Amino acid sequence: MIILALNCGSSSVKYKLYKWGQRNTLTKGIVERIGVGGPPDHRTALQQIISTLTEGENSVLKDLSQISAVGHRVVHGGEKFKSSVLIDDSVLEVIRSVQDLAPLHNPPNIMGIEAAKEVLPNIPHIAVFDTAFHQTMPEYSYLYPVPYEWYGMYGVRRYGFHGTSHLYVSRRAAVLLEKKPAETNLITMHIGNGVSITAVKNGISVDTSMGLTPLEGAVMGTRCGDIDPAIILFMIEKEGFYAEEIDAILNKKSGLLGITGKYVDRRDIEKAAKEGDKRSQLAMEIEAYRLKKYIGSYLTALGRVDAIVFTAGAGEKNWKLREDVLTGLEKFGVELDKKLNAKTSSGEKESLISTAKSPIKVFVIPTDEEIVFIEDVVALLEGRYATHTHFTYSFEDPNYKKPKKT
Repeated sequence: MIILALNCGSSSVKYKLYKWGQRNTLTKGIVERIGVGGPPDHRTALQQIISTLTEGENSVLKDLSQISAVGHRVVHGGEKFKSSVLIDDSVLEVIRSVQDLAPLHNPPNIMGIEAAKEVLPNIPHIAVFDTAFHQTMPEYSYLYPVPYEWYGMYGVRRYGFHGTSHLYVSRRAAVLLEKKPAETNLITMHIGNGVSITAVKNGISVDTSMGLTPLEGAVMGTRCGDIDPAIILFMIEKEGFYAEEIDAILNKKSGLLGITGKYVDRRDIEKAAKEGDKRSQLAMEIEAYRLKKYIGSYLTALGRVDAIVFTAGAGEKNWKLREDVLTGLEKFGVELDKKLNAKTSSGEKESLISTAKSPIKVFVIPTDEEIVFIEDVVALLEGRYATHTHFTYSFEDPNYKKPKKT
């Protein structure tokens, strides 16, 4: 059984082609910087991926008929979906109905589903939702202090995102700690173009930084994260912005881009900062400071924390960001080994970067959202799937090794 996992993010498309019976990754890759000097849209990126799989000297398939099913990342499922589901017209319609809650993500997710279904119309397509992992949050965590009727009428609540990433790294952290997931308290930090931090208590999500939409939370590539809501009203009064204009500014022109005025990619920001660009230096300071504050709030929310986990692009590769975030937390039980941390910048392997005596361990765990997609897809096809709170993944085995490309 060959499964194609597609992860259409806001600025990239990651893919993995996996042979389930042999537990082999046939190939994987990423098309980056979509809308930032790369392919013009996600449909073009998908066409490029299909060509890579079937054409040229590096192709791995004779034809597309060898693919048994496709697993699709879908960022926002609202309250409708608490687990992965087979995509039909009604499911696609629900995904469309909440796309205004994830304006940078659900549209490319939908585009990826539609394009893949056009190319592969006769096989199952399965949606794996970012929001599903966070459906375990208690009411006091996910409800906002706004008129309660908004929740009943419009579903206004915290949903949380990057769920498959937080699920994967939290289960892997439990393995590294030699504990069962249900015995493990963690702060998991997914730091890519989008950023989210999750408080994991006894193996499940109890709070997370993103909210009704992926706009809330930490400073991100182009998203503002937490701000005073009155800023929106203030700027509407000053500039006369329409709703769609302010939405575009907060989602696409803020965050690191808003501060620097030039850059989205942290590699560009770090280079400019080293060359003396003051606004790039400021962007790095603001980002680290905001992340540090989230760690502090979740330390108090959880009470006991076994480990802090960094993952995703910058979380895995940006040692300087990790050092800036963790410096000063020694009094709370977080002791970073700066030499180990500086050596951990490839995103290739799981690493412990705290000192041997640190009460709270710090791990860098490369995320693998696609293997979550694949295992959900296979379990659904085989009729043995359950919600993540009652499902054991292969990567929870202490002897699990990441599949190597054949």
